[in-house]
Parts: sequence; structure tokens; C-alpha cells
Amino acid sequence: MPYSNKLKAGDAFPAMDATLLDGSKVTLGKPAGGATWQAVFVYRGKHCPLCTKYLNELESYKQAFADAGVDILAVSGDSEEQLIAHLTQLEISFPIAYGLTEEQMKTLGVYISLPRSAQETDHNFAEPGLFVVNEQGNLHVVDISNNPFVRPELGALSRGLAWIRNPDNNYPIRGTLDY
Repeated sequence: MPYSNKLKAGDAFPAMDATLLDGSKVTLGKPAGGATWQAVFVYRGKHCPLCTKYLNELESYKQAFADAGVDILAVSGDSEEQLIAHLTQLEISFPIAYGLTEEQMKTLGVYISLPRSAQETDHNFAEPGLFVVNEQGNLHVVDISNNPFVRPELGALSRGLAWIRNPDNNYPIRGTLDY
């Protein structure tokens, strides 16, 4: 049976970088803009119309995430050229990065798929994953899927993160019991 390296809730989020369109590097899990948490959305790539729809929907929740103190970042294994082409279909203002390597995908523990054809894409790609990293750099919320049809509903996610972040709720990282 092949080895599976799924990150567990409470784990330190692994240090890794991807590239923004301006050529600068962004460190996944390191919030920006005054936020203390970051939600890293791993998406399949330009070839996926469901990813395009999800990323555009995420834009409409950007303020709700910001109000909860959660920065958002999207990343895929696409090339710079693929991301530039994808931007013609996206209406987003949050950071989006490219160049996630297959080794980085394995480190994150996301499912990886082979393209069905050269028309789909030219590289193996990550299936959707969400990694919410807290101010200690630990994985507070994780959700991975093996297909594009199963992803967190963004309204419930943004409300849930606001609730978790409220100190009055004293809500710990869930799912940490080893077995």
C-alpha cells in the first residue's frame, strides 16, 4: 500500500513557497495584511471550471474572512502562463500563486491526479485542499478532497472561522486524537 502523508490537525504547517504573478515569492501559511491566520486554498488549476467558480465565489467572502482575521491565498500547480490565462476568467482581488510542485503537493498531503488528456492540462495536479493556519503556525482546520465536487461551503466556513476565532468560545483544534 502506498504511503500517504496527510497533514493532521494541530501539526506545524510545513514551510513552502509559491510564486505570485509579480514574480515575488509567497510563503504558504504566513498571513499578510494584518491578519493573524491564513486560509490556503489549493485548487486544481485553470482547466477546472469548478475551481474558477469557487475562486470567484471566494472573492465574495473575502471581507468575511478579513473580519475574522483570516487572510486568504489560493495556489495551484499551474504555470505562470496558465495562471495568466486563467485570470481572464477570474474576478478576484486576493493573492493567487502558481508553481506548486508535485513534491509540495505530497508534503501537503493533497490528492494528486493525472491529466485525462493533453487538452485538460500538461501536468499532474492537486485536487482541492484547504489549510487554515493559526497564529502559532499550526494547522487549525484542514479539508482535502479527491475531486472538485466536494469543497467547504464558503459561507459556513467563514462563519465557522469567525466563531472559532472568538476568544469567548475557547474552541480548540479538533480532531487531534491519535489512533
